[in-house]
Amino acid sequence: MKIGIIVAMDKEFAQLEKVFSGRDDIVLQKCGIGKVNSAIGAVEMIKGEHPDLIISSGCAGGADKNLNVMDVVVASECTYHDAYCGDNCEFGQIMGMPARYKAPEELVAEALKLNEQPAENGIKPHIVSGLTVSGEWFVDSKEKMQSILDRLPDAKAVDMESCSIAQTCYKYNVPFVSFRVISDVPLKDTKASMYFDFWDRVAQDSFEVTKRFVEAVNSPSTK
Repeated sequence: MKIGIIVAMDKEFAQLEKVFSGRDDIVLQKCGIGKVNSAIGAVEMIKGEHPDLIISSGCAGGADKNLNVMDVVVASECTYHDAYCGDNCEFGQIMGMPARYKAPEELVAEALKLNEQPAENGIKPHIVSGLTVSGEWFVDSKEKMQSILDRLPDAKAVDMESCSIAQTCYKYNVPFVSFRVISDVPLKDTKASMYFDFWDRVAQDSFEVTKRFVEAVNSPSTK
């Protein structure tokens, strides 16, 4: 299986290269931050590399106060937190498109199995599944996160790219899944201090779960 992995930022891409160095079954791409950049990146990857699966990886804010930094959210579905097309659509839905983009259930289940793995390099996976919401907003305040939850109370994680990549993959009929490591939980934080501390202290391990997932779905028993 050929797997494409898309991240938004230079510092994420640098870590991704270290994790997947020398893998000919993995295609890596940095798309840039936001919905337009990530959609363009997904189209370029699909047309240029023809992957069997695309993964959106990187960090996200935790919408659920039960989450902690370095937990991982695998998106069972994605929607937008900044889209409104009138009363005939659900909040977050683009008219003419699904209200939510659902990940293949078998891939989400495979991701959750990683919780059963023992600690490796001092890291014990803690993965939860749920709704990831995307929008053109760096959520750095409790007030903004609460306003998102007022509309989408089941949201687990908030980022700026997953749903636009999911929509692109839906249009091109390419399986998609999002893995997002929690860098901060705004409802438990002020001024994004968790986010900056994350990059200073623990980000080097942020792609460990993505690596384990890729190894699981590309093992001989699952091909």
